[in-house]
Amino acid sequence: MPKVALLKTAENLIFANLADPRPIATFSSRLNQNMSLSYGDTRNSLDNRKDFLQGLGIDFQNLVCAKQIHKGNVRYVTEQDKGRGALSCETSIPDADALITDKKNLPLVVFTADCLSVFLYDPIKPAIGLVHAGWRSSKEDLTAKTLRLMQEQFNTRISDLYAGFGPAIRTCCYEVGQDFQEYFGQNVINRGSRYYADLAGINKKQLLESGVKEKNIFDSQICTSCRNVEFFSYRKDRKDYGRIMSVIML
Repeated sequence: MPKVALLKTAENLIFANLADPRPIATFSSRLNQNMSLSYGDTRNSLDNRKDFLQGLGIDFQNLVCAKQIHKGNVRYVTEQDKGRGALSCETSIPDADALITDKKNLPLVVFTADCLSVFLYDPIKPAIGLVHAGWRSSKEDLTAKTLRLMQEQFNTRISDLYAGFGPAIRTCCYEVGQDFQEYFGQNVINRGSRYYADLAGINKKQLLESGVKEKNIFDSQICTSCRNVEFFSYRKDRKDYGRIMSVIML
């Protein structure tokens, strides 16, 4: 499959509608090939990262990555963390699924293949955050926890904050067990005898209840399962699936 440059459209650029200055906040696609160093065919993953990021003005060696353990931990990132997970997953920040920073030229990254990436931007500080929101992390209110840490660390006013959702599996395709209704209530849809979870809706609820304005929430509205030709999907690919990259940088 040939490598292609990132399509710089409103679909790919999460905060495209905001006036400058604004952070780089975007995601790759399957056409950019696998970005993971631990899942799928990883032989060209470093080259894939380099090719994708150089068009954004980001040095792939400066990436800051989390271990992504599907829990509710957030970490504040500083210049000392630059490059963690960039060249080896073993050097990633451990025990974390969300990262925040107020440092410039420090690219935060998460990798997904059905889970939701949540981009956060405080234009006043300025500061940013990036959340890997699978169902387990969402159950632990990780997005809300990330907002609280931004408040504590940066004195972020939540009413000023912007948020965005990257590609993820959506309610059209995300079939789950009935027990999900106990966790997520109305964000689980019953269709006959089957149940479908709304990851984006679950995290939007956390944003709204935390005080983010609805008009400040942007959603790519991409379903990774429906658009599996363009995006990796754990549900569709099952094995040998790679990961897309979501990245945000001041």
